[in-house]
Amino acid sequence: MELLSPRPGIGQIKPYRPARPPEDGAAWVDLSLTVNPLGPGKRALTAYRHMAAQIHRYPDWSQDRLRHAIARRYDLDAGHITCANGSDEMIHLVTQAFAGPGDEVLCHEHGYRGFMKAIRAAGATPVIAAERDLVVDVEAMIDRANEKTKLCFLANPNNPTGTYIPSELVLRLRAGLPSHTLLVLDSAYADYCRRDNYSDGTEIVENSDNVLMVRTFSKLHGLAGLRVGWAYGPAGVIEAVNQTRGPFNVGIAAQAAAEAAIADTEHEEATFAHNSAWLPWLSHELEQLGVRVYPSVCNFILARIPTDPSLGVQAVLDHLARRGILVKPTQDYGLADCLRITVGREDENRALVAALGEILS
Repeated sequence: MELLSPRPGIGQIKPYRPARPPEDGAAWVDLSLTVNPLGPGKRALTAYRHMAAQIHRYPDWSQDRLRHAIARRYDLDAGHITCANGSDEMIHLVTQAFAGPGDEVLCHEHGYRGFMKAIRAAGATPVIAAERDLVVDVEAMIDRANEKTKLCFLANPNNPTGTYIPSELVLRLRAGLPSHTLLVLDSAYADYCRRDNYSDGTEIVENSDNVLMVRTFSKLHGLAGLRVGWAYGPAGVIEAVNQTRGPFNVGIAAQAAAEAAIADTEHEEATFAHNSAWLPWLSHELEQLGVRVYPSVCNFILARIPTDPSLGVQAVLDHLARRGILVKPTQDYGLADCLRITVGREDENRALVAALGEILS
């Protein structure tokens, strides 16, 4: 009997590798995932618990209340918004809707690896543009675009580098790409970047017919476990995504919690203040240990481990694991000598610095 085999490209998808086995019940200090260290806000928790008696029902397929809550918060047209099971699903949906075998999808060198999985799953071909000093090189991306380029993904700010490009360069990228190319702005970490020259992409979407912005409730809002993402874009693009997605892709409790979270500005500000205090502290402490820390506008840092024949990333990972601390290795991003470290609670940040001090000293 002939064995079944998946489509070409599926075998090239690298499975997600967590920093620890999912069955491991140990009480880790987990700084490997970019979650909110403060957890969800009280309003989101209340809304989630309130929906407990309704989970036998299917969720609203139109996502009406959640879409309108997002629209009110950001002064957007709810008809140009759709939601998904996390921003990851949104990336998959838009890729499936607009790219397939024979098409190319443009990405940047150290960009979010979720792009690659979506591209391979759709049967399209990824094209990678080099970055410059871990920052997106817009001209390099434009140079790689051609008549086959159906999509261009830009993570801004980017995971795992923590870097961003200003709005003027995003506009330059859009102007330099072919008009038939849909520019997808992954703005998952936009809530943490409050720079005068940065935009999540809202204005670019509203002044274009070929730009889609994707955002998430997993970071600042603290709802990573519920999986809620959303997109804002032209009516035709949103319609195509809605035609691709399942009708009940965002659960009933997830919609309720996200609706409450988007209005909870108090929790947002507390989270932002925590990150604003501990991101520079963590960066400074690691630099004092001889670790190169790249400037970050997110809720994590990218740290390059010192070059030493007797020391390497795996040795550091093993030492931290013995101290019950997890961070994210970044070899899958082409950064084999680096670690991504999430900003945690005060006790977690101090425990990390102490453990790194033991091995780096």
